[in-house]
Amino acid sequence: MISVNSEKLGSWLKKNLFSTPLNSFISIILITVIFKVSVPFIQWLLVDSVWTGTAADCRQANGACLAFIREKATFILFGFYPREILWRPIVSVILFIGMIWYSKEPHRWNKRLLWRWLKLTLLIALLMKGGIFGFEAVEIEKWGGLPLTLMLSFIGILFSYPLGIFLALGRRSEMPIIKGFCVIYIELIRGVPLISLLFMASVMLPFFLPDGLILPKLIRAQVAIIIFMAAYMSEVIRGGLASIPKGQYEAADGLGLTYWQKMTLIILPQALKVVIPPTVNTMIGMFKDTSLVLIIALFDLLMTTKSALKDASWLGFSVEAYLFVAVIYFIFCFSMGKYSRRLEVEFNRGVRS
Repeated sequence: MISVNSEKLGSWLKKNLFSTPLNSFISIILITVIFKVSVPFIQWLLVDSVWTGTAADCRQANGACLAFIREKATFILFGFYPREILWRPIVSVILFIGMIWYSKEPHRWNKRLLWRWLKLTLLIALLMKGGIFGFEAVEIEKWGGLPLTLMLSFIGILFSYPLGIFLALGRRSEMPIIKGFCVIYIELIRGVPLISLLFMASVMLPFFLPDGLILPKLIRAQVAIIIFMAAYMSEVIRGGLASIPKGQYEAADGLGLTYWQKMTLIILPQALKVVIPPTVNTMIGMFKDTSLVLIIALFDLLMTTKSALKDASWLGFSVEAYLFVAVIYFIFCFSMGKYSRRLEVEFNRGVRS
C-alpha cells in the first residue's frame, strides 16, 4: 500500500512540478521560498507563541501573543453586546450559518426558500434586538462583530440578487422609460464608491425622511449596500443574458410564450448558470467590502478588532489580531469559492478542481 502511494506521489510530482527542466527550476525556487517563509512563521505562531498570560509575558517572548486572542476574542466576535446574554448572538450566527448550509442544494431554490430566509432574518433580528417574550432589549448600536458582518453581507446578497436580475432585464428592455431608468441607476451607482453611499445613507438620508421617522444607522447602511451591490450584480447577469444565443429567444417566441414565461423558464436559467463564477466573485467582494461600514461607526468584525487594539494594556499586538480576523474572512470567502466550483460541476459549466 505504501509503495502504491509512493508511486502515485512520484507520478504526480513529475507530472505537475518536474515535467520539464524549466518547470523543475521554477518548482525548486518556489519550494525554497515557501520553506524559508513558512518555517519562521510556524516557529513564531506555534513554537515560541504565548498561549496564556498577560501582555507583559507576551512582550518578553519572541513568538505570537495568542493570549491577546484569548483575551479579546469575545469582543472581536461580538462587540459591545451584553456579555450576560451573549448566547443570543451566538445562536443567531449558528442559525445564519445553518440556513446558508441548508440553502446550498440547488433543488431547494424556490419561493419557499426565499420565504424561509425572510422569516429567519426576522427571527434573528428579534433575537438580537429583544424587547419581546421577556428578552432584554439591546440597542442596535451595540450589535457588532461577526453577526453584524454576516447580516450586512448575506442579507445584502439575498436582496440585491433579485434586484440585479430586474435591473439587467430592464436594461435590455425595449421600453425606453424602463431602460433609461435602469441605465441611469446602474451607471450612477457604479460611478461612485461604496463609501460615498454609506456616508449619504448615514448623514444625508435622515434629512429627507418625514418628521418623526428615524431609521437606525444599521438599516440605512444595509439599504446602501443592497443598492450598491444590485448595480454590480445586474451587469454580471446582463453578461449572462447576452451570452444566450439568439435562437433561444426566437424558439421561445415561436412557442408563443409570454415575456415572463420566456425569461423565467428558458433564458434566465441558462444565463444564471453561465455567470456563476463572476456572481460568486461579486459576492466575495461584497462580503469583504462590508468592512467599510467602519467609517460610519458601525462595529463590524474589522471595527471591533481595531477597537480591541486600543486597549492600553494590550498595545502592540496588531499582527495577531489582524491574522485572526483574516482567518475568519478566508474561511467564508474560500467556502464561497469552493461552492461556486461545485455548482459549475453540477451545471456542467466548469471543470472540477
